[in-house]
Amino acid sequence: MDQLAKILEAAAGGEFPPPDGGLTVLPQPSPRDAGVLALTGHAVVFADLPAEWIRRHLPPGDLGAPLAPPFLTALCARTGRWAETHDVLLALPPGAGAAAYDAGLVSELEETSDQSHPRVRRALAHRSDVRVWTAAGGTVVTGRGVADRWEVSVEVEQAARGTGLGRALAAAARALVPRDETLWAQVAPGNAASLRAFLAAGFTPIGAEVLLSRADPAH
Repeated sequence: MDQLAKILEAAAGGEFPPPDGGLTVLPQPSPRDAGVLALTGHAVVFADLPAEWIRRHLPPGDLGAPLAPPFLTALCARTGRWAETHDVLLALPPGAGAAAYDAGLVSELEETSDQSHPRVRRALAHRSDVRVWTAAGGTVVTGRGVADRWEVSVEVEQAARGTGLGRALAAAARALVPRDETLWAQVAPGNAASLRAFLAAGFTPIGAEVLLSRADPAH
């Protein structure tokens, strides 16, 4: 397990780095994954860049600087990547949420090989071992993302929104990955409906995250 994976797993279990305004600089866990993780009073930058360059671009004591536009712009220019959205990073540790999911809904989920859905295409760019399930009104996507963690995203069709399906799908994802693995989700903070759904399904906010994409989002 690499150092970023250890930090993530510890945070999922409630053990965070000291909230001392500090900065941890790590190499990328894979050629695909680079980005910034903001925890309470501590930031982690994972990018294949000299640590002294990263520290030089982050004013000491400025807790907001790692996710602020000036640093992200400089980081993207140096790496030749594009900053993705700011996301709330949430975790569902092994055993958590087990009572929350509807076994009936899990049994209704049908795996599909259709990769045309925009959420599936995005998952393929950021995850390996991507699998997709559908149920009436919704879609669940799982895969292995940053630091090989298990990640989930859900999509609810317009007609089914407001029915609790988003929460049910997020909870059902617990049954779709190995029982001994923490399940992770990234949700844009402005997507209040999705954030409420994951919180209701038992996910806990860990921090904020911005990933750096190798592809121009305009293409």
